[in-house]
Amino acid sequence: MRYVHVMLRGRVQGVGYRAWCAREAEGRGLLGFARNRRSGAVEAVFAGPPEVVEAMLAACRSGHAGARVDEMLVHEVSDAALAAGGRDCFTVLETL
Repeated sequence: MRYVHVMLRGRVQGVGYRAWCAREAEGRGLLGFARNRRSGAVEAVFAGPPEVVEAMLAACRSGHAGARVDEMLVHEVSDAALAAGGRDCFTVLETL
């Protein structure tokens, strides 16, 4: 199992990025969460098989039609990163 923490910056709020991210992650069977940050970024944690997480990261770089990802920071983390939510299924959390 691979766990990654991701911060995405650019035009990622107000364009449905979190919902798109959740659909993509759920479709891939990943655990974790996505949420907006007050800074304007979107934060996500993805957990799953390494090759599936890597495919999700590639999808995040592209985003969807209404979004523009200017910066994407990825850090390997432990399962403790799921303490905020998403241990049982991928979820969208409140803004932090």
